[in-house]
Amino acid sequence: MKNILLAGGAGYIGSHTAVELLESGYDVIIADNYSNSCPEAIKRVEEITGKSVKAYEVDIKDTAKLEKIFMENDIDAVIHFAGLKAVGESTQKPILYYRNNIDTTLSLLECMKKYNVNNIIFSSSATVYGEENPVPYTEEMNRGTCTNPYGWTKVMMEQILEDAAKADDKLSVVLLRYFNPIGAHESGRIGEDPQGIPNNLMPYVSQVAVGRREQLTIFGNDYDTPDGTCRRDYIHVVDLAKGHVKAIEYVLENDGVEVFNLGTGTPYSVTEIVSTFEKVNDIKVNHVYGARRAGDLPESYANADKALSVLGWKTEKNLADMCRDTWNWQKNNPNGYKN
Repeated sequence: MKNILLAGGAGYIGSHTAVELLESGYDVIIADNYSNSCPEAIKRVEEITGKSVKAYEVDIKDTAKLEKIFMENDIDAVIHFAGLKAVGESTQKPILYYRNNIDTTLSLLECMKKYNVNNIIFSSSATVYGEENPVPYTEEMNRGTCTNPYGWTKVMMEQILEDAAKADDKLSVVLLRYFNPIGAHESGRIGEDPQGIPNNLMPYVSQVAVGRREQLTIFGNDYDTPDGTCRRDYIHVVDLAKGHVKAIEYVLENDGVEVFNLGTGTPYSVTEIVSTFEKVNDIKVNHVYGARRAGDLPESYANADKALSVLGWKTEKNLADMCRDTWNWQKNNPNGYKN
């Protein structure tokens, strides 16, 4: 039985990954400070799987407290989800983002080295492709120029992990570049529960639908896309979580650094998301069109062929599934985990 430490594992992607790992026969240890998550998510992971999760309330930047976890557990691999992730907030609080996101990575690497843990998967992002690269994005492209501090922390953390692996031939690193995870577990027991006003499209759509927000503003309808609104590669969070299981299998058997896009390869526009959500769930989403938002690219989507050929992973769920599962979570948890 392999022990997998999920740093920041009580969050949206971490909790869904915990479910998939547990159901694939792994033992899961979660370390989280609950700054953007909730202990209730871990209880519900246990409820869904019928298995127990060892959980620690700890700030991953706190190396002394993090060491205790490594001392008490025989850890085989780490998945690094821990980090602040609001693009807009990162432009207003850049020092907070650089300090938090980079320090969590350094603390994990220091503890891993001290306790001879040689496998790490990093929760990266398509934002590292920047503005220069053409779509669809492929893994061999150079990292681009980011438009915000959040994106730059992802670029820097990728570089830190690559440099660490170059200096230590025992270290195995997988960088998973996510596209736009949405949806929820089909049980409706775990899902995306952002603190405050949602920064991402789908939780905003679902909160408008459930009555927590008055209306959705779609930023820009004059882009050079089929319907004038931005297009993104939306991936069901359960498909994304299953990609982590495949990445764990890979990282435990291989050395060096490998990069994988986790996306569908199919972009959907903001208008398509809203209309599909309305159709699938038979509910209206009050929305208006506003001015473009600074920093938004017209299109962003993956070429995910490498993940299929190397990991044997591909997405299984479609946009209707994503919309249906999002609403199933939101209508049953109108206030998220605070019900």
